[in-house]
Amino acid sequence: MKITGHTVEHLEDPTGILQGERYEYLLEVEVPEDDELHTENGLLIKAIYAVDEKGARVAQYYLMEQSTEKYLDFELEEEEEELIGTYIARQHSEEESESV
Repeated sequence: MKITGHTVEHLEDPTGILQGERYEYLLEVEVPEDDELHTENGLLIKAIYAVDEKGARVAQYYLMEQSTEKYLDFELEEEEEELIGTYIARQHSEEESESV
């Protein structure tokens, strides 16, 4: 699995219930044809990144077909979860330092 790009959006909590900040990362992903995650329509990972008193982490993620935005009922393997967590943490850190 290879992350080829991303977009990020700061999520507002209109209720004020959630602690900290939430960001939605939409990751563009390439997977080999022999991988069970491969789809002809391309693959996106929608990840919610939480930054609060517990630290920064991927709170949840969803897999989607890129062209149809249809959700896929798959889970990532542990090393793939670590890959997206590391990628998002690095991107978030870079984006935070640029905004200062």
